[in-house]
Amino acid sequence: MRDLRRYLVLKYIQYLVLPSSNTLITLLGLLGSLYTILILKSPSISYKSTAVFISYIAQADILVFVSIVSEMIMESFDVKIVSAAFTTALWQNFLTANTHICCLLLSCVTFEALLISIFSVESRHIRTVKYARRTSNMIYIVVIAECIIFQMEDFQEPFGLNSQYILLLHFCYRASSLLRSLSYSIGLSLRIINVYIYYKIFFNVSNRSRLKTK
Repeated sequence: MRDLRRYLVLKYIQYLVLPSSNTLITLLGLLGSLYTILILKSPSISYKSTAVFISYIAQADILVFVSIVSEMIMESFDVKIVSAAFTTALWQNFLTANTHICCLLLSCVTFEALLISIFSVESRHIRTVKYARRTSNMIYIVVIAECIIFQMEDFQEPFGLNSQYILLLHFCYRASSLLRSLSYSIGLSLRIINVYIYYKIFFNVSNRSRLKTK
């Protein structure tokens, strides 16, 4: 569990502390995710709801790996399946999906830590593996749907869609603009909420320690 806590700290720094991940942090995150996936396969690990969230966070880094490897292959061998703008947007959407999934799942871990710290007994019925998997799958579905809308912005150029799809394209353009404007606000809110929750956890633990000493 100590290694899993270190992995969570690395991910919090990567997605909720730093404004953007640099190359070193990204590589460390990928190595940490690979190591975490191997750890979670060990029978000695108690597979609880927190472990489920951590597992989904580690799996989300597959998107980063796919983006990096595909970009390297296409640039090295000069492969052009579709237009450059479309593939660039696809790689960027892989990274966007990874960032949004990890931020939301890390917030789930933070919220669960708050429940354990303050409402341990009352929240026991919702802190289960089943609910953790449902929540994680829902986050994956919502974020993938978001990135599909982002990718639709580049469908018209490479595929030459007919006029009957213009209405759908206009909807995707407007939806993507709205989602992009909301993503920054949501990301900033998640950072503030996570800091506040950890402050509450620290304050609650400090009060308990003082009561025990008395």
